[in-house]
Amino acid sequence: MTERHLHRRDILVGAGAAMAAGAIATGAEAQNRAAKWDHEADIICVGSGAAAGTAAVIAAGRGASVLVVEKMPIMGGTTGKSGGVCWIPNNSKLRARGQSDPRDDCLRYMARYAYPNLYDPGSPTLGLSDLRFSLIEATYDNGSIAIDELTSLGVVDFKEFRLFQVDRPAPDYADHLPENKLPAGRCLEPAVGSGSSEGGNTLAAKLEEWLRAKNVPILTDTRVTRVVKEGGRVIGVEAEQEGRTLRIRARKGVIFGSGGYAHNVELIRRHQVALYGSCATPGATGDFIAIAAEAGAMMGPLNNAWRTQVLLEEALESRTMGFCAFVLPGDSMILVNKFGRRAVNEKRDYNDRTRVHFTFDPTHEDYPNHLLFMLFDERSIDAFGGAYPFPADRRDTRYLVQGETIEELSRNLAVRLEKISGATGGARLAPDFAQRAKASIERFNGYAKAGRDPEFDRGLHAYDREWHMLFSARREGTKYPVNPMPNVTMHPFTEKGPYYAYILAAGALDTNSGPAINEKAQVLAAHGDPIPGLYGAGNCISSPSNTAYYGAGGTIGLALTFGYIAAIHAVREAAA
Repeated sequence: MTERHLHRRDILVGAGAAMAAGAIATGAEAQNRAAKWDHEADIICVGSGAAAGTAAVIAAGRGASVLVVEKMPIMGGTTGKSGGVCWIPNNSKLRARGQSDPRDDCLRYMARYAYPNLYDPGSPTLGLSDLRFSLIEATYDNGSIAIDELTSLGVVDFKEFRLFQVDRPAPDYADHLPENKLPAGRCLEPAVGSGSSEGGNTLAAKLEEWLRAKNVPILTDTRVTRVVKEGGRVIGVEAEQEGRTLRIRARKGVIFGSGGYAHNVELIRRHQVALYGSCATPGATGDFIAIAAEAGAMMGPLNNAWRTQVLLEEALESRTMGFCAFVLPGDSMILVNKFGRRAVNEKRDYNDRTRVHFTFDPTHEDYPNHLLFMLFDERSIDAFGGAYPFPADRRDTRYLVQGETIEELSRNLAVRLEKISGATGGARLAPDFAQRAKASIERFNGYAKAGRDPEFDRGLHAYDREWHMLFSARREGTKYPVNPMPNVTMHPFTEKGPYYAYILAAGALDTNSGPAINEKAQVLAAHGDPIPGLYGAGNCISSPSNTAYYGAGGTIGLALTFGYIAAIHAVREAAA
């Protein structure tokens, strides 16, 4: 069989294939066909982002033979589109600076953030089930080791991730929780080739580069469709490549790191309240959910995701987003719902902020925040032009709504909503939207002058202020002065228009739902015991942090950590 070698410079065309379906070859069938393998290796890694890529490197570095299977034409997955930042507690860079991240304190932060409804500081497992607590323990115990092993293998070195505007380590996304005793400093990024548009590409490329240098076989354009079982153990996979079925034997284990289902509309409609678009790669179609279900896996929650807001009209044109509305720019800017009322702290992190879209009103059987409207004035679009979604030139976007007054802006928003009503369940503004929006702006103006937001604590905590400075970089040549108000995240709206708006909706970086795993990254069967030979990490499994996004790089940190865990345990497995 000829190996497929497509590099990152090759052009990615087309979307990922649909989810796999079909039966698993088990029992006598597998025994009868056991000799008919197209490839064999100790470890098969499915996917090529931070989870599968790390698993492949660690397994190969520990002497196992490895084969990587990637269904897309190029390597790297969604990691390659990211900033490449990793949230790693108690990492060696922290310790080298003399900073302490005690295990008990960090576990309390993670448990409190991930399970606020269960958290009990007096419980030995902090109120969590044994399984959930063991996943949090595994995150703390293995992340730094994984990073150090990648460095010692010569894959990639890391450095502290710092916000360059303030020259400080990035605050965690829940830096304000009292359980978080080290609210900044756990985030790492590639030491060379870092940055919002390069870091993930660097991390993914370094993993691939190391694997190719070690002559690890890599099959691209190859979609895994089934796992093969024998005597209850996973002993390999079947995959499709150019219309042919390949059978690939795994002597020790199969590790899935194949991404979530952000681009599988059927699964989104089944499990999500709303998810209009995603910046995940097109291959994120949730293949592992069907494959694992057929293998008898226990599913974790299937409605979770790494969330972010998106420009609704842009997402309706293409669900695959080049960029999403992460940290919203601007100081004279607010978000209001269809009633013209503010609904959230506009400067909160994207994952937590986006969850406000799912608030349910049981009196009116409605989601009042289904869509939110980003209102801002000439000051914000001029001072911060070029900070997405503000355009550098407002003529370059079709999604901007404008009005000389709030009343005119409201009428124009109503017209825009009518044009897309078929995609939003007929969402429309309340009749008194303009009046209430003006009242919301007036209250906000008072908060800006006082420096205190009594409704949503905007700008109260370090996260709001410091990430605002990163994502609200002032445009060179702006006519507006530096914000003189006591709270840098808030400035009064100008008294006269024009005023502007974007329509925001719920999107995602990717989903993080799927089969449940244990602290060894083993996929669990419906009865709770591990399925021998089957492992999972990254966005294709039920997230070890539940819905919590601990800090910048929370997704990649978990993917890398559990890819590492899967590899070290799979390498120890007895041959099938």
